[in-house]
Formats: sequence, structure tokens, C-alpha cells
Amino acid sequence: MTQTPVPLQSERGLDYSQLQQLLAAGEFEQADRLTVQLLCKLAGPATEKRKWLYFSDVAMLPTTDLRTIDALWRAYSSDRFGYSVQRQIWKNLDRNWDRFWPEIGWKQDNHWTRYPGEFTWDTSAPKGHLPLTNQLRGVRVMSELLEHPAWKSD
Repeated sequence: MTQTPVPLQSERGLDYSQLQQLLAAGEFEQADRLTVQLLCKLAGPATEKRKWLYFSDVAMLPTTDLRTIDALWRAYSSDRFGYSVQRQIWKNLDRNWDRFWPEIGWKQDNHWTRYPGEFTWDTSAPKGHLPLTNQLRGVRVMSELLEHPAWKSD
């Protein structure tokens, strides 16, 4: 799969080359873990130490960095994965979480997909399946992410 180069821009001076390398190699599970680490680092020292995002942390994520992470996921998945992809699916489902989770493969037959073994770590996964971001799959973190100002132009 050949991709257009993604500018690795960051408002906080983060280096996204490792994420780019993992995604280019199709190492989506490792890229997902690194994405969470990067988001936590962007949110600040307390979040980085905690190693998971709380919904109120999302507002601290710089638009430029979220767009860079999203662009990398999209570029190396043929536009199947990324936050903007998830946002578009969610919007197309009238922001209905009960329809969204099964659509992206995070919930099937009323059962949450178990991490990591039941997730699909390649492009055969449903569109919007990755990145996971919040393994607790709470609505608040996803809602904050999908409503972040980074996506307001769509």
C-alpha cells in the first residue's frame, strides 16, 4: 500500500515517526498502544503518569496533534481507521451510540469486544474499528474526542 507522506506536525514537539513506522508496517495493535501513550503525553504529566485518558483530558489535546495522529491512521489504513472516520460514522448514525459500537465492531450481540484478543488488528476490521483509544469504551471519552475542535471543519 503506497501512501502520500503525512506531515508529522505537533504543537508540543512530539515525534510521530514511530507511530508512522508502526502503521506503515501494518502493526496496528502496537500503533494503537502507542497512540494512547501519545494522547496521554499530550494531555499532560498527570495523564501520562496515569496512562489513560479521562474525558476532561481530551480538551487539552492540541488540534494539530490530533489531526496528525488521525492523518497517519487514515493514510496507512486506506481511510478505514482514524478519529475522523469514527466521527463520520457516528454522525451518519445520528450520534447513536447503541448503533455506533456494533458498526465499528466494538460490541456484538450485546457483548463488548474483549481487548486485545477479540479486536481485529488489520484492515479487514470494520471501518472505524481503530484506534481504540479508550479500552473502557466509555461514551464520555469518545464523545469528547469525536466532538473535539479538530474535526469542526467537517
